Amino acid sequence: MQNIVVITGASSGFGALAARALATAGHVVYAGMRDIGSRNAAQADAAKTFANDNSVDLHPLEMDVSSQTSVDSAIGTIIENHRHLDVVIHNAGHMVFGPLEAFTPEQLAELYDVNVLSTQRVNRAALPHLRAQKKGLILWVGSTSTRGGTPPYLGPYFAAKAGMDSLAVTYAAELSRWGIETSIVVPGAFTSGTNHFAHAGHPEDQTRAEEYAHGPYKGIEEDILKGFTRLSPPDADVAEVAKAIVAVVDAPFGKRPFRVHIDPSQDGAEVVNAVADRIRIEFLRNIGLADLLTPAGA
Repeated sequence: MQNIVVITGASSGFGALAARALATAGHVVYAGMRDIGSRNAAQADAAKTFANDNSVDLHPLEMDVSSQTSVDSAIGTIIENHRHLDVVIHNAGHMVFGPLEAFTPEQLAELYDVNVLSTQRVNRAALPHLRAQKKGLILWVGSTSTRGGTPPYLGPYFAAKAGMDSLAVTYAAELSRWGIETSIVVPGAFTSGTNHFAHAGHPEDQTRAEEYAHGPYKGIEEDILKGFTRLSPPDADVAEVAKAIVAVVDAPFGKRPFRVHIDPSQDGAEVVNAVADRIRIEFLRNIGLADLLTPAGA
């Protein structure tokens, strides 16, 4: 079944790969990215070229998830073109790397905005349409860092992804009676195939950062990256994340998994999430809200 899909943060990484994979699978895909006329012009052109070369429906869409006006306009364009929207994929995000103390509070707020508040902007724009349809899918691209192995120097990013995961879990219960399904795709740390580490932000307070760099934590940044590489199997393929997203979207309504892990290094998140998700199910049943576990109309 063909779906109308919008995915945020689709200029590179998981987003770009998933957008192409979904379009190849036969869906109409809007690849949200900011500044498609300037900063991301090359990425937008690459998406158009892929669409033309493969005869698929892949459309770069101007969407700055830090702006409610931009998000509203993007969703409005999709609704104007198709009169409906089936799948919203929350993928936009940004990583930072460095000692937590050296990040300013303003930097943490900015990271939280990109990784968490952006999803609220998109939901507020898209959910009225999905609720009116009484059917849809919200798919969240999370991270094993929320409950798996959490090395130091990635604290702001981990905290933001945990916040996003918490929103996803609550939204799942609050949307099911509207016939809207929730799935969370949980990638592990891929050290190649994306630009997450290459494009990671750094602390603004360089004085504090230098104190760590020349103190007892000297060299730990290299140790962390080497450790990630050592844990990651040589055949780890970031394209598996895109394949998992396609599999969720293609699954029958009401049968989609609540959470899917793609973690070649097996950092433990799947084990911890299994417990947390089981408790979620048991708790909703115990308080008489078991119907919230399945989307209405399934």
